[in-house]
Amino acid sequence: MAEVITMPRLSDTMTEGKVSKWHKKVGDAVKEGDILAEIETDKAVQDFESEINGTLLYIGVEEGAQAPVDSVLAVIGKEGEDISALIGGAKSEEKKVEEEHKTENQSTAVENNEESVSTDIPEGVEIITMPRLSDTMTEGKVAKWQKNVGDAVKEGDILAEIETDKAVQDFESEFDGTLLYQGVGEGDAAEVDKILAIIGPAGTDVSGIVSGGSKKAAAPITEAKAETKTEEKQESAPVAASSTGDRVAISPLAKKIAQDKGIDFASIKGSGENGRIVKKDVENYQPSAQPAAASAPKAISAQPSVAFTPGEDSETPNSQMRNVIAKRLAESKFTAPHYYLTVEINMDKAIEARKEMNSVPDTKVSFNDMVIKAVAIALRKHPQVNSSWAGDKIVHHGNINVGVAVAVPDGLVVPVLKNTDYMNYNEISAAVKDMAGRAKTKALKANEMEGSTFSVSNLGMFGIETFTSIINQPNSAILSVGAIIEKPIVKNGQIVVGNTMKLSLACDHRVIDGATGAQFLQTLRTYLESPLTLLLG
Repeated sequence: MAEVITMPRLSDTMTEGKVSKWHKKVGDAVKEGDILAEIETDKAVQDFESEINGTLLYIGVEEGAQAPVDSVLAVIGKEGEDISALIGGAKSEEKKVEEEHKTENQSTAVENNEESVSTDIPEGVEIITMPRLSDTMTEGKVAKWQKNVGDAVKEGDILAEIETDKAVQDFESEFDGTLLYQGVGEGDAAEVDKILAIIGPAGTDVSGIVSGGSKKAAAPITEAKAETKTEEKQESAPVAASSTGDRVAISPLAKKIAQDKGIDFASIKGSGENGRIVKKDVENYQPSAQPAAASAPKAISAQPSVAFTPGEDSETPNSQMRNVIAKRLAESKFTAPHYYLTVEINMDKAIEARKEMNSVPDTKVSFNDMVIKAVAIALRKHPQVNSSWAGDKIVHHGNINVGVAVAVPDGLVVPVLKNTDYMNYNEISAAVKDMAGRAKTKALKANEMEGSTFSVSNLGMFGIETFTSIINQPNSAILSVGAIIEKPIVKNGQIVVGNTMKLSLACDHRVIDGATGAQFLQTLRTYLESPLTLLLG
């Protein structure tokens, strides 16, 4: 049987390839290991070898032409074999692409030269696509299917648990019917907008839709609702839930209002039926600072240890989070011109202030909380640092939302404290501990990791005195916080024992000039060396 050879992805950044030269022509015999063509990528020209034996029956990309990754490059099979069914999809795709350039409103769109036929969708059938559950998500992984093919599905039922680059989230159905098809296997990943599932009346034939390709050929894309993954699921409707990742009964309108206001609706007590949270509960919600339990996880933890066996190599498959971290940090490092400023802070007065604050009942403020508060107030005085590069303009943010880097087993996440400059120490402390704890169980909501305007990374608890960080775009700066070190210092002309801490500020030179970054650090130093000045901020 003939096999379709697609344009390979020969580098991690390759999106399309150019055929520099064909080494075989249609009708030539091909053996495994023979060089079919020379492919030019974004980095180099590489020989492309055949992995199968047969005859070259079709060339999908002419010499000197380009094509996207995964589009049809060639077809290899038995001499004289009919391949019209295979190349028909490719030819019709080329025709459709040309038509798209001529027509604004095209009813059918096909990607990457995948075989596609216009299929009428049976009545009552709904195609569910892989949703975009975060602003950086490009593909999702099905961690677990909660429904199997043939199962009845009701609106609100959890279809599957989807692992994004940031968290594992429950994926709910918006339709009633029967699960007719699963487009992504458990443990497999798929790009955003690829077919995830098909729901419709029991017994409906959807083979025509499935054979049309992995993207929906016609009809608007429908996304299901997403809720943060729960650690424990209850069959009965839950009443008010804490911020530990339990599912929360909330109306869609109330949920939207809460997300728009940046409110953690898990902390709201519902007044509706069975404790369901409704609109008025969100509108009347008044946050209160609740100190986290003493057993709350630390804000930062190391990656899990890897077993070492002498003489044996081992591999760890990359998670979705690790792949996205690699991509985003590389993009930040190579697109934003970083420079670094370092300052040493005398923390003696901050230590005294913290002792006094923690002497108050039900108060537990860390030095990291004090740094975050000082950063937020300093950003008010230096709005240029609270800005983002946007190509032909610089966006000066009206809100101060500080992201706090938290290490988790799969990598790194950055929960965001919305309107940090309006939060007091107790609110900052409770929020950081709560979100850091939920980050480790992948129970953070997507909106809790979006919208940061500045970031803070702290490795002081590991004894690291000084380090530099890569900017978390679209931010234009990130502050690296080191350990407080007791050492000799000069004070009033005398050598005395003091406590110092080093801060390093990484800046995007496109947005923040050196003098601006230095002035921001001067203000930050003033706030930390004289904590009472924060009350005047």
